[in-house]
Amino acid sequence: MSDGAPTGAARVAGVTGWPVEHSLSPRLHGFWLRRHGVDGVYAPFPVAAAAFETAIRGLAAAGLSGVNVTVPHKRRAFEIADELDAAARAIGAVNTLVFRDGRILGRNTDAPGFMANLRQHGVDPAVGPVTVMGAGGAARAALHALVQAGAPDIRLVNRTPESARKLAEEFGNTAITVQPYPVSQAVLSDTALLVNTTSLGMTGQAALDIDLTPLPAQAVVHDIVYVPLETPLLAAARGRGLKTVDGLGMLLHQAAPAFEAFYGVRPEVDAALRRHLLEVL
Repeated sequence: MSDGAPTGAARVAGVTGWPVEHSLSPRLHGFWLRRHGVDGVYAPFPVAAAAFETAIRGLAAAGLSGVNVTVPHKRRAFEIADELDAAARAIGAVNTLVFRDGRILGRNTDAPGFMANLRQHGVDPAVGPVTVMGAGGAARAALHALVQAGAPDIRLVNRTPESARKLAEEFGNTAITVQPYPVSQAVLSDTALLVNTTSLGMTGQAALDIDLTPLPAQAVVHDIVYVPLETPLLAAARGRGLKTVDGLGMLLHQAAPAFEAFYGVRPEVDAALRRHLLEVL
C-alpha cells in the first residue's frame, strides 16, 4: 500500500445505521487508517431495519472484519450476535459487531468509551456522588461504566420516573437510587459528577432544564451530546466556573477498541484526532 491505496488484501469494515450519512465514524476511522498505514477500508452501510439481519450476515459472508452499529440497530445487533461481551449483556445493546471464524461477536464499547473520556479529563467517578440524567440507552452504558468503576453513590433522574426505576432494577445494584424529577437541590448539593445522557441540548432539541446553582464548586459536568460541542448545560457550567467534559471524547474513545478489533492496531485518542473531527462539527 505504498501509494496509500488499499490492496486486494485490505481489511474492510464500516458503520451501519438508518440513516448513516451523518456518521462521523468514516472520518474518524479513516484518520487512524492513514496514521497507522493500515491496508484497510472503512465505509458506511445504510441498512433499513427490515433488512438488518440479512445485510449483516451478507457482510460477514463477504469477508468484512466487522461493523459499528448505530441507530436504530443496536438492539437487533444484540439479538443476532452469536456471542456477547460483558458490557453488551449488561447494557442490552451492541454497537460493534466483529466477524470472526464464521461467528458474529457482539460488543458494546460505549461504556468503556464513556469511562475513558472521563479518565482522560482526570475525572474519577469513585470520589463522590454521581447524578445521571436520563434512562435510555446512553444511560445504560453510563451506569454500567460507573458501576464497574466503583462509583459508590449513583443518583438516577428521569422525566419518567418509572423508566428510571425499571432501569435501576435491571442493574440490581444498591449503589443506584432513583431520585425525583426535576432534580432537587438536595441531590445536587453534594454531587461530584453530573452526567446528561439525554438528547436535550442537542441541536434542534430543547435545553436540559436544570439549575446548576446548588452544585459544589469542585463538581464536574459532563454532557454526552457533541452537536453542538458546547451545549447549554456545559455553557451554564462554565459560567459557574465548573469543570466540564463534552461528548466528543466519548465518541472517539468508543471507536478505539472497535478499530483494534477490525484492523489489529490499537489507535490513540489525542488532540490531532480531536481537531480532525472538529473540522466538520
